[in-house]
Amino acid sequence: MPILREGELDIISNNPEQTKRLGMRLGKLLKSGDIVCLSGDMGAGKTVFSTGIGEGWGAETPLTSPTYNLVHEHRRSTDKGRLYHLDCYRLSGIDEADTIGLDDILDGDGIVIFEWAERIEELLPDEYLWIDIRVTDATHRNFIIEAEGKRYQGLVDTYKKQVFGTR
Repeated sequence: MPILREGELDIISNNPEQTKRLGMRLGKLLKSGDIVCLSGDMGAGKTVFSTGIGEGWGAETPLTSPTYNLVHEHRRSTDKGRLYHLDCYRLSGIDEADTIGLDDILDGDGIVIFEWAERIEELLPDEYLWIDIRVTDATHRNFIIEAEGKRYQGLVDTYKKQVFGTR
């Protein structure tokens, strides 16, 4: 069984397509106000996973790397929902997070995906979903998914059933 402890999950992805599909499954489960924090080395697959989240959520435009713009806002045509995709890699520190309107984004009702979330970890609210993506070889990735808070523990349980079935 891939579960490590309550609210934690360990998944292996065999290729970028599977990484994207894992993101799509998560995207279908996200609700307004959810926060997904992605951590991992350069090239680990954070943006591929985020692209899948956006597709599963129903973003009108594909998610791409927000490295140079830092923040991309996406909409969903069915209900005008919002998804914010942020890349914190280029932030020089937590003080710079104010310049991108982080407080407004976190106080809003959109879904938020942070790449390089470890760079702003002390600014995060008490509850969020943390996903550490580790490179195991050229194509394989290890996802360690941790829930911080009751909402996210339930989300991990539902996600586990979606990915692995009802065993």
